[in-house]
Amino acid sequence: MGSWLEHFHGPVAYLVCGLLVFGEAAVLLGFVIPGETAALIGGVLASLHHVNLVLMVAVVVVCAIVGDSVGYEVGKLLGPWLVEHRPLRGHPGVNRGQDLLARRGGPAVFLGRWLALARALVPGLSGMSGMRYRTFLAYNALGGILWGTAYVMIGYAAGTSYAAVAKTVGIYSLAILGVVVVAVVTYVMVRRRRQSRKWGEAASPGADGTSGT
Repeated sequence: MGSWLEHFHGPVAYLVCGLLVFGEAAVLLGFVIPGETAALIGGVLASLHHVNLVLMVAVVVVCAIVGDSVGYEVGKLLGPWLVEHRPLRGHPGVNRGQDLLARRGGPAVFLGRWLALARALVPGLSGMSGMRYRTFLAYNALGGILWGTAYVMIGYAAGTSYAAVAKTVGIYSLAILGVVVVAVVTYVMVRRRRQSRKWGEAASPGADGTSGT
């Protein structure tokens, strides 16, 4: 197999995947690279026996929880300043996130873990809103555990399928890997855009001031 994944293993793989997941909310890296991509790649690497599956899940989960906690503290200390400067200044996701937190509180933290853009914004907005850290941590930990495990396992399943097919087709293995990678990246990007739209809709169902009751 001649892909770059062949040379991506061990401590470097844990470090890179962990930092990408950690940085999604801690330093707003999610605006550039969604953490789910790193989690998926970690799963693929585990299926190729370049890393240990259980350890990769642990790394992704811990980095997701700690990264969001850092994002919470950053929002608590610098939130008002951040929303007045790029990339947050005038960003529609900020107002939607604040509204979602105001209406749903802690559960919005859990919900935000599954929405690409929200993962980068909700932790900081939670800190800025004055939400108690105990409440934030409970929902953040639950979301991080479920999300991290799910995405690493999705990547693992995709990688296992690739490995099984590669043994059969031999010379075509690289091409198959390319298709898998393109499919995963396409899925992630399309899902990210759709979830961003859904998040916006979920944040303002009662914009007309009525609740239907």
